[in-house]
Amino acid sequence: MTRMISREIRLASRPNGMPTAANFALAQTELEPRRDQQVLVRNLFMSVDPYMRGRMNAGESYIPPFELGQPLEGGAVGEVIESRAKDFKPGDFVTSSFGWREYFVASPKFLHPVSRDVQPLSVYLGALGLTGMTAWVGLNLADVTASDVVFISGAAGAVGSVAGQLAKLRGCRVIGSAGSAAKVRFLRDECGFDGAFNYKDGPIPDQLAQEAPDGIDVYFDNVGGATLEAALSALRTHGRIVACGGISSYNAEQPIPGPANLSNMITKRLTMKGFLVRDWLARQGAFEKEMAGYLRTGKLKHKETIAEGIDNAVDAFLGLFQGHNLGKMVVKVA
Repeated sequence: MTRMISREIRLASRPNGMPTAANFALAQTELEPRRDQQVLVRNLFMSVDPYMRGRMNAGESYIPPFELGQPLEGGAVGEVIESRAKDFKPGDFVTSSFGWREYFVASPKFLHPVSRDVQPLSVYLGALGLTGMTAWVGLNLADVTASDVVFISGAAGAVGSVAGQLAKLRGCRVIGSAGSAAKVRFLRDECGFDGAFNYKDGPIPDQLAQEAPDGIDVYFDNVGGATLEAALSALRTHGRIVACGGISSYNAEQPIPGPANLSNMITKRLTMKGFLVRDWLARQGAFEKEMAGYLRTGKLKHKETIAEGIDNAVDAFLGLFQGHNLGKMVVKVA
């Protein structure tokens, strides 16, 4: 049997605050011999996502932490190289949670088949993957309708850019915040947002009020912090908040105080819902059917920032917290 060597990224130490390259290690490993009902996969693309930062901390949360000295995990799309299971054959394409490595061996139950007719295949990590499904689920939770004014923070990122486009397809007026002039142009010119602003250019409440002088109905929160506080002031009575992420505090070394105007939840009779996309996997088929139609007809744009090689996976991940990505950050492994 051929001896298979794979490179992988391991967690070398737990970060304190913002992670650095020293918290990770690139290592080689020899794959275990393939057994009956196992599949050998070569990863083509892997995903890096902000939520992974939480898994680098010790202790249980909503998802188990990464283990020290072990390879990290994350979304990946790859090609079946060898199969000893009837469900897959060489040349099939699959998604999995075995990112951060070049090759892996797994049982079929851990693999999700995808069509080679969809290109680029990396779209299965973005608009047609769990990232896009996160945006889709969030809008469904908020019961978004055509009369709504929707504000999205982190709007030029993987989830935000899809959420905004989906809201536009539902007839909403959509406003987004991002961290550079180029990202603001991307939101307006490519994603079709009605309004967008650079949160670094001035007070967020003032900029949001300029774009939505009559207030907002839905806030899709990817950031938390000062932007959440601004949204609580801008939301109209019976407004809704989708609590998707809080990247502004992921690397905080001390707990971040909550919004000073949280009492608006009461006086405005607001609703705030959090969610985990994994709780919605039973709806994945419906999501994929709807999204594939939008992508096929060009109604939805899929934007990627691509890093080349597993050697650059750590830099790609760290770049998420420095605003280096436009749309989905993806590492091309092979």
